[in-house]
Amino acid sequence: MTNMNEQLVSIRGLKKYFQVGPNTTLKAVDDITFDIYNGETFGLVGESGSGKSTLGRTVIRYYDPTAGTIDFKGQAVHALKGRALKTFRREAQMIFQDPYASLNPRMTVADIIAEGLDIHGLTRSSKERMERVYALLETVGLNREHANRFPHEFSGGQRQRIGVARALALEPNFIIADEPISALDVSIQAQVINLLKALQEERGLTYLFIAHDLSMVRYISDRVGVMYLGRLAELADSDTLYENPLHPYTQALLSAVPIPDPVVEKKRERIVLKGDIPSPIDPPSGCRFRTRCPHAMSICAEQVPEWQEVEPGHFVACHLYQQ
Repeated sequence: MTNMNEQLVSIRGLKKYFQVGPNTTLKAVDDITFDIYNGETFGLVGESGSGKSTLGRTVIRYYDPTAGTIDFKGQAVHALKGRALKTFRREAQMIFQDPYASLNPRMTVADIIAEGLDIHGLTRSSKERMERVYALLETVGLNREHANRFPHEFSGGQRQRIGVARALALEPNFIIADEPISALDVSIQAQVINLLKALQEERGLTYLFIAHDLSMVRYISDRVGVMYLGRLAELADSDTLYENPLHPYTQALLSAVPIPDPVVEKKRERIVLKGDIPSPIDPPSGCRFRTRCPHAMSICAEQVPEWQEVEPGHFVACHLYQQ
């Protein structure tokens, strides 16, 4: 169960920039601050290109941060090197978006799942190694007969279960799930989400769950952060965010989520955003959302809105709410 007093991950002023030309910088993640508490699922949503996946990969140190700090159980992850980084990787694992691309087609399922065990030297014999693989396969709803097959022999949903088994192999307590269901059929998505929820209860896992499907995020998340063009626009607990969205971008995203009640759905007003998401290489001045915002004011072009807590646990970066 979520322990809201116990921070597991603490992110402060995190930036990840990429040099894409001699004088050109892509600001994929630009000054982000939030905490993830022990045992919770923190949902992260936003359109493609908002920087969600880059943020996840920076938190787990697949990318080195450009600036800012990442603390995990009080340890400075942003500064880890060598053996200390390897130890951290045992406790933090990732489930990837595309189960087709993230599994090596030349490896058997057993070798894919046991790769982490081999790297960290966690099994003493091949018998013990296979027992661990069988147990993990059964944990994610597959059979031990699947161990000697290759990824191409499985459906998308089964492949994603193999990805989940691989992430569980090192018994982590923090898992970053990077759009783990977006490549799957809708009928399979719910199965994978229910599996993740069941594993969380059994093992006391903490998730950073990255997605662009807002209805699925509400179902799995305790708290949700909304990202736009490298920055957080809003953050609140799941029910508050969905029932009382403050940021115009959050309001627009939620207006597009269908409600399964035809009477309510008919009366709802859809907020259609103008224009496309700008380039993170040359983002708008001030508030990055202002070029598409129905409430944009002159101050929005001049000043970056402050990240502030407007009510307990509900944060927003918008000039409409500046004190």
